[in-house]
Amino acid sequence: MVLTALRGALGFLSRLPVGRDRRAWEAFRTTPVAFVLAAYPLGALVALPVALAAALPAPAPVVAFVLLVALVLVTGVNHADGVADLGDAASVHGSPADRRAVLKDTTVGVGAVLALALVVAGLALAGLALAGLPPLALFGLVVAGEVGAKLALACVACLGEAPHDGLGAAVTSRADASQLPGPTLAALPALALTGPSPAALGALAGGLAGGLAVLWWARRALGGVNGDVFGAANEVGRVCALHLGVVLWTLW
Repeated sequence: MVLTALRGALGFLSRLPVGRDRRAWEAFRTTPVAFVLAAYPLGALVALPVALAAALPAPAPVVAFVLLVALVLVTGVNHADGVADLGDAASVHGSPADRRAVLKDTTVGVGAVLALALVVAGLALAGLALAGLPPLALFGLVVAGEVGAKLALACVACLGEAPHDGLGAAVTSRADASQLPGPTLAALPALALTGPSPAALGALAGGLAGGLAVLWWARRALGGVNGDVFGAANEVGRVCALHLGVVLWTLW
């Protein structure tokens, strides 16, 4: 069951050609721990080319660009679409229903452009900072950052409620707070990925805090969770994870 759910998580969270069948999807949406389990291989696939670029050593801007390209190649653009939609919704002055209506609008507004620009800039700046780390520490921190972001998604699934049918309801309706210990325990091995440095702890804490901040905003502004909230929580969580991880590495 868990392996099937893991396949479903990889299919949902990445461009990998696995887990696209109905059985894997059903197992995934009832198993929040699969979010975190999927983070380890996905994080490794992203981290490997970035660490190799840093080990060459390539200039810091090149390392940052490799990070951006690797994220797009491995995870695709679906999560970025969630950032854009929530950016447009955040620019609306009105009721949660008014903001939810904007989420269905295919027009790209200034809120979407600004939100995406902030996320991309945050990732690029994190890449510049990561370039100054030893390659093994860089690898571990990127993987830990992915684990932190996916732990946040597990929390969104377990704690969020969807205001209407859709992707959000499909996931949140089959999960609850009683399932949170599983994702939490699955994330603990990531603490060792940066050795004695607390950088991995920072990545986990940053990813969780960023994702939960999106959940808090969605409850107030949208009345609940939909698929865009999952995407935005993932991207915001990753940015926060990488920056806080680098800060703790530097301070240590």
